[in-house]
Amino acid sequence: MSPLASYRRLLSLAGLGYVVVAFLGRLPLAMSQLGTLLLVSDATGRYAAGGLAAGALAVANAVGAPLAGGIADRVGQRPVVLAQSLTAGVALAALVAAVQSGASIPVMVGAAAVAGFTMPQVGPLARVRWRPITHRTGSAQPRLVDAAFSYEGAADEASFVLGPALVGLGAVALSPSGALLAAAALLVVFGSWFALHSTARLTHALLASAAAHGEAFVTAAFLTLCLAQLLIGVIFGATQTGTTALATAAGTPGMAGLVHSLLGVGSVLAGLATAALPARFGYDRRILVFAIGLVVLSAPLLLAGSLTALIPVILVLGLAVAPYMISVFAAAERTVPPARVGAAMTLLAGATGIGYAIGSGIAGRLADLGGHRPAFAVTVTAAALAVLLAVVRLRTQRPAAPVTTPDGLAAASQG
Repeated sequence: MSPLASYRRLLSLAGLGYVVVAFLGRLPLAMSQLGTLLLVSDATGRYAAGGLAAGALAVANAVGAPLAGGIADRVGQRPVVLAQSLTAGVALAALVAAVQSGASIPVMVGAAAVAGFTMPQVGPLARVRWRPITHRTGSAQPRLVDAAFSYEGAADEASFVLGPALVGLGAVALSPSGALLAAAALLVVFGSWFALHSTARLTHALLASAAAHGEAFVTAAFLTLCLAQLLIGVIFGATQTGTTALATAAGTPGMAGLVHSLLGVGSVLAGLATAALPARFGYDRRILVFAIGLVVLSAPLLLAGSLTALIPVILVLGLAVAPYMISVFAAAERTVPPARVGAAMTLLAGATGIGYAIGSGIAGRLADLGGHRPAFAVTVTAAALAVLLAVVRLRTQRPAAPVTTPDGLAAASQG
């Protein structure tokens, strides 16, 4: 089955409405971090305060996401995501109200943390739904699930290009407050819609039949995948920091976000193309190959001395990012018990957020000392560590026998 045929089949199974809702439902997470940074920085006149609030939101989300994912595995996504969408929407509105009323910085940071902690991870949870959605497709299911994960990886990347762009446009057309309130409205409407969609009930019904809630899933194999995602988060954080340092040195700090967004453009294209990879090209081998790609494509960052030279490097680097992440998520989906996939997907997303904080923090300190090149060196180092981790995983993992549930759901590690 060709990638195009796979995508058409997925669309016919899930429906266009579901695909649109699941995409729009993940935009608020992509919008909230930059929106919080702009809102608090503009109100206080201090970028440090804005960065503190945005960082609190990101870290709180990294902590809260896997907790919510674990609960969703037990009781279903519908009540969990609905409660998260409504609570986080109110929390974002409360953050805006706190800023407009002149509240103290700790209050602003606390409101941002509450919003982050309750923000649903729609992208990872959407991944959980695809195996149940395709459960009646017989022998075509493995290729369809592969295509679904390729699409989800591309959709995540697209959301993190479109989300910040919407915040920027909203801040210009309305205000930083208006941009963040728009994110809150999207979350309440489309996050709730995603929660109530019929695929949530189908997913819980089929995964509940697996009844593996007591089965451990945080194994050594899964932890290597969490570390792999943490490293990609480091790459994101360090690359954005290096780009910001170079843009600031060039006297055009506002260009940093636009240039960094090109990373997502390459990722979207490569992510969609990943569905064409043959099944015999196993996920562990894909992780290694694309980790090597990260090293090769990130190394030219160290040579870039201007934004003009940086643009093609960032664009091409994205070609390895999405395939690497897609392979990690797909390997995890087959590594953990079927009834724990929600916790696993959200834990991987949380690891990415923690990695982003680590990468931006280390790169920021180095950029203060030596400019953009030391910051980009963090990107290259993280990519090299990803290769080392992939080699260790490939040499230590053994393919597991498929775990098949009564409804035909299966999970297996694929080497």
